[in-house]
Amino acid sequence: MGLRFRPVDTSFYDLFTESAQHLVTGSALLAEMLGEGANHEDVARRMREAEHNADETTHALIRKVNSTFVTPFDREDIYALGSGLDDVMDMMDEVVDLILLYEVKVMPPEVSTQVEVLQRCAELTAAAMPNLQSMQSLEEYWIEVNRLENTGDRNHRRTLAKLFSGEFKTIEVLKLKDIVESLEEAIDAFEKVANIVEQIAVKES
Repeated sequence: MGLRFRPVDTSFYDLFTESAQHLVTGSALLAEMLGEGANHEDVARRMREAEHNADETTHALIRKVNSTFVTPFDREDIYALGSGLDDVMDMMDEVVDLILLYEVKVMPPEVSTQVEVLQRCAELTAAAMPNLQSMQSLEEYWIEVNRLENTGDRNHRRTLAKLFSGEFKTIEVLKLKDIVESLEEAIDAFEKVANIVEQIAVKES
């Protein structure tokens, strides 16, 4: 009697892909928030909606894990990846919220550079998630995200130096430092996601 293979359930991969697409949306809204003449209240409202949608996808993923007897890879890894993707969205939402609450109108150009790094990480992550099913073409993803995280670190240091150069008033420095640190945490969270993907790929290879 030949081996019988169970049908491949693609819903986990679909949910990971959907979750990563929320990050593309979130990073675009964050970039919009920095734009000249941006309506901060409107962007923040749409960011809250995007964050809520991301939460719904995460909850759907958890329900799927809890109701599935055989998962495509370790449950712990599924939880970790789902949580990691959700953490990135939460951090980008925090940045938008801080800009709104602090009523920041002008930011150093280095902040826009950090958001560009975030956007690139989001695009790469969204492109990589469908490849989890085949475990192919993933190495370039985590290598590039790691490189981007290093770029973000260097830019983060330059931004802090700019903030403490005397160019900004003390109250502005305090506000901007919170925003800059949250951006750094969001980029770090993308690297964490890439590291989880690498761990999964190594286990499954």
